[in-house]
Amino acid sequence: VQLQASGGGLVQAGGSLLLSCAASGTIYSSNVMGWFRQAPGKDREFVAGITWRNNAKYYADSVKGRFIVSRDAAQNTVYLQMNSLKPEDTAVYTCAIAPFFERSTYSHGNTYNYWGQGTQVTVSS
Repeated sequence: VQLQASGGGLVQAGGSLLLSCAASGTIYSSNVMGWFRQAPGKDREFVAGITWRNNAKYYADSVKGRFIVSRDAAQNTVYLQMNSLKPEDTAVYTCAIAPFFERSTYSHGNTYNYWGQGTQVTVSS
């Protein structure tokens, strides 16, 4: 599976961006697709995830209520709608696929075995 993330850019604080992650290859019903981000000098962190089978959604506390993850199964695409952006949201955002959902590990990067190339999001104050 190959993942192609897009939609990043420069936006003012309070603005919105929509990220897309298109997957080529087969997405299995057991898969989980996740969004992660990494800011300069910081560790990669989980942002949001969505299960392919039942569309269950999971968010990091830092983005809950501002970001929305969704999927289009017909297009093998996952989206991340980012609203009320803050300067601290500035990072490279990457999408990834995990083979299956497990509640204790879905937010761990090493659970995911396919990764996209990342897209830069910069939020100015």
